[in-house]
Amino acid sequence: MSNTNACDVLIIGSGGAGLSLALRLADNAKILVLSKVGLNSGSTSHAQGGISAVFDKNDSIESHIKDTLAAGAGLCNIDAVRVTVEQGKRNIEWLKEQGVQFTEKQSKNGETSFHLNREGGHSHRRIVHTADATGKAVSKTLIERTQAHPNITLLENHNVVDLITNKKQGTELRIQGAYVLDTAIDKVKPIAAKIVILATGGASKVYLYSTNPQISTGDGIALAWRAGCRVGNMEFMQFHPTCLYHPKERSFLISEAVRGEGGKLILPDGSTFMQDYDAQLELAPRDIVARAIDNEMKKHGIDCVYLDISHKPSDFIIEHFPTIYRHCLSLDIDITKEPIPVVPAAHYTCGGVVTDLNAHTDIQGLYAVGEVAYTGLHGANRMASNSLLECLVFAERATADILDILPQMSLPLALPEWDDSQVSDSDEEIVVSHNWDEIRHFMWDYVGIVRTDKRLSRAMRRVELLKEEIAEYYGTFKVTSDLLELRNLVIVAELIIRSAQSRKESRGLHYTQDYPETDDSKPAKNTILTPKQ
Repeated sequence: MSNTNACDVLIIGSGGAGLSLALRLADNAKILVLSKVGLNSGSTSHAQGGISAVFDKNDSIESHIKDTLAAGAGLCNIDAVRVTVEQGKRNIEWLKEQGVQFTEKQSKNGETSFHLNREGGHSHRRIVHTADATGKAVSKTLIERTQAHPNITLLENHNVVDLITNKKQGTELRIQGAYVLDTAIDKVKPIAAKIVILATGGASKVYLYSTNPQISTGDGIALAWRAGCRVGNMEFMQFHPTCLYHPKERSFLISEAVRGEGGKLILPDGSTFMQDYDAQLELAPRDIVARAIDNEMKKHGIDCVYLDISHKPSDFIIEHFPTIYRHCLSLDIDITKEPIPVVPAAHYTCGGVVTDLNAHTDIQGLYAVGEVAYTGLHGANRMASNSLLECLVFAERATADILDILPQMSLPLALPEWDDSQVSDSDEEIVVSHNWDEIRHFMWDYVGIVRTDKRLSRAMRRVELLKEEIAEYYGTFKVTSDLLELRNLVIVAELIIRSAQSRKESRGLHYTQDYPETDDSKPAKNTILTPKQ
């Protein structure tokens, strides 16, 4: 086994979770970071809003906890919430030490401090940001810092096929590495590791409309499920209320900060409607706002609603939302003069691979950090800007846990080579693209913002047929990146549907017309699925 095919710690994913973890570990271990495409192709670099933490003297830890619990609709793990909120401030300060330039303000006596935005669900201004492109600033800095560290190797265009475990009957499952497709040379190779980190992001591309980049196909969730890990709360898929609606653009997010700074949701005739749904109006939690928009579109037979910030001064809009302003202007929409057409779109996976408070999964040596993980922080609905916070806090906590166990961990003596002697090159690539489209269409139609038992049953029948077809295809032809994503997508789709079918109530992001009320007659339970061994 060559050195390039072995490392102390293998990190799958190059977003905020993966790279911050790599930096924290790198002085004490040899790190290999894999990126499915480019280093900045994940969701972190697309994040606009910011990172939530308590900096304002009028704010408090208890207030941030209370807001998070309220958004989570009774399913948050209080320990996960408290740990995350209490450790938020120092993690943002750590990012600043790495070189991230956050937007600041100056007081009358000349002192500078973070400029804080307010977003939906938050009772105070607590969103630290870099204008409206926070994720881009964080991603750029972390990439530069990891590239400069001698103990970190970054590999682009590497897509993981499967995790490798010891799989001996009667023994504790232990991670050994992963089979990885190097798409540049079209070859699968085993990579051995003492520790493996899943930092692969979410699964929103299982839906037709999404604010996420193309690579958000739930890979880490599917990898962990196949390896034997439990997953939790997959029915809670968050739909961002405001994705730009335009024939040339399907995935451009209009940040929640626009509503935080006074943006109003309106119908084509200019009338507002959020007063009919929630006392917090445009700053209600995302699930409420997304359902309100979905309902208004269906009620009036319209393709979109509008978000209007044009009543604010032009200079204010351009200064606070330069990215959104420039992008919309490139599509002939001047947001300083006219409203922005918007629709809801799949945005965030609140469930994921079950972990403890140190990001450890059910498999010894395997960790999951960021959107791929189910930590209990988000419950039934993630509050705005708690996601990058979770990435940072749990990366820090995983670091301490890994450094504690790493001296006792050893590399496997050898890993079996990938065997593709019985498969051939595909002459039916069209099957992959058709199946991909079918999954995303029926998930959007049947397992979207509003669900019913009948719709979920229809979706499950289609998943079962597609699973068989994809398994046959996978066993016959050489793997490609598209095929790997499709294989993962169908698993994620099944997990979402199974989870949704098991919840006989509406709660948070899961809304079903058959059970429109929240069941408060008994304690709320998380949905935990366990793979068959």
